Formats: sequence, structure tokens, C-alpha cells
Amino acid sequence: MTSDPTFSENGAHDIAAVMEVMDAAFDPIFGEAWSRSQCLGIFDLPGVWLSTAFVDAVPAGFALTRAVMDEAELLLLGVAPAFRRRGIGRALLDRAMDHARANGVIRFHLEVRQGNDAIALYSRAGFQQAGTRRDYYRGRDGALHDAISLVRTLRDD
Repeated sequence: MTSDPTFSENGAHDIAAVMEVMDAAFDPIFGEAWSRSQCLGIFDLPGVWLSTAFVDAVPAGFALTRAVMDEAELLLLGVAPAFRRRGIGRALLDRAMDHARANGVIRFHLEVRQGNDAIALYSRAGFQQAGTRRDYYRGRDGALHDAISLVRTLRDD
């Protein structure tokens, strides 16, 4: 029996766990995963926050956000396939929004590939579609995919 997830906010110190989840969670055909150097490079910027989930010490998921003034963007959210449908993605999203709210963020943004199953998670979390970027993602197969821009206002709810 697996235990409840534990969470770490150790930033770049959790990069090995993040990359393990990244490799498992993001389908390479869409080319959405970030490289190790991209992930490490983002930590040089102000307002970056990472929460990593572990189940029985195994990396299960992560959420990477960046806040600028009163807005934040969910840069990446990934949950390893073996840990999906257990509430880990929602817990990571809630942690990211709570952290943003505590740091004065009012609007929380994200973009997701059209057709991504995570759209249902974001909808249940109160995100609304704000726009579409046509042909934003180019998969490794050359196919183009739209990006759906979602936004949620954060309140003290």
C-alpha cells in the first residue's frame, strides 16, 4: 500500500526528481518537456517556485511556477503516469496557487496543449479559457497543436 504524498520545496536541489517525472510524464511526440539545463536555468530568475511530490520516497510529480508582481504562471505541471488519478496533480496545483496567493498574486495563468487530459483538472480548479495560440506546439512528428491559455483569479477563498 502506498502512503500519502509528501512535498518538497527545495528548488534546484530536487532537479533529479523533477527530471525523472519529466521523462515519464511528458509524451515525447509533443516536445513539451524541458531539458535539465532549461529547468536549472529558470531558477536564476526571481519569483520561481518548485513543489515536488514524493510517494514512498519515489518522485511522483512537480509544479513549477514563476510570479512577477501580481501575476503568476504555471510553467510546468507533471505527474508520473504511475501516480495519476490520486489527487497529486490537484494537490500540486493547489500548493502552487496557495504559494502565489500568499505572495500577493491576483491572476494565475497557464497554457496547455489542446487535447491534453490536464485541461479537465484545470477546469475543476476554476480556470477559464482566456485565448488560444494557434499552432503553438510543434510535435516531434511535425504536427502543430494549439495552446489553450487559461487564467484564474486568486482570492482569499
